Amino acid sequence: MKRGVHTREGDLIVGSNNSYIATLVERHSRFVMLAKVANKSLTWDRGSEMSGHRKFTMTTKIDVYFCDPQSPWQRGNNENTNRLLRQYFPIGTDISEFSQAKLSAVARQLNKRPRKTLQYQRPAEKFEACVASTR
Repeated sequence: MKRGVHTREGDLIVGSNNSYIATLVERHSRFVMLAKVANKSLTWDRGSEMSGHRKFTMTTKIDVYFCDPQSPWQRGNNENTNRLLRQYFPIGTDISEFSQAKLSAVARQLNKRPRKTLQYQRPAEKFEACVASTR
């Protein structure tokens, strides 16, 4: 699996009543992005949600990688972030009740939270430094 600056890990947090939050975590900085997912916009079956990944890659020039089944450690940053998110959205919570503005506020809080793994830097600071270094 490719690692590096601006590489992201993604996942879904599932709430009650078929509610979802899509999570993306930038690997180098641990910067968190959250998106509310409408129930009617999800049609996933046995991994087919990424069946168009080649077209996506060709259009955006962004490579898509897949973890091995039952291997959450291959997306460790995302799994750790999902645990942090459960402080805000405990298991069984109906996530559909939260607005995108609320999800963005939670992401901002997490991105301002010092992380031991970053030598107590904040993900937002680390991400800004990464972006600035690529200009």
